[in-house]
Amino acid sequence: MNQDFKTILDVRTKEEFISGNVSGSINIPLQDIPKQLEKIKKLAPPILLCCASGARSYQAEQFLKNNGIDCINAGSWLNIKC
Repeated sequence: MNQDFKTILDVRTKEEFISGNVSGSINIPLQDIPKQLEKIKKLAPPILLCCASGARSYQAEQFLKNNGIDCINAGSWLNIKC
C-alpha cells in the first residue's frame, strides 16, 4: 500500500502489536472495536486497517463500515510501507 493514510489502525492483540508494528499506527484489538467505536469515529478517515493476515482486519472493516466509518482493509501489517 503506497497511498498516504492519516490513520493506521492495527487490530491485533496488544502483545502482537508490541512485538512489531507500523510506525505511527494505533492499536485497538478486534475484540475492543465495538466499545471503542466513538473513539474510532474521531480518527481521520480513511482508516487503514491491518492485523497479522487480514482476517481480523476484514472483520473490523465490516463492523466499522456498517457503522458509517470510512475504512480499508490492508491485510497484514507487513504489507504496509510507510
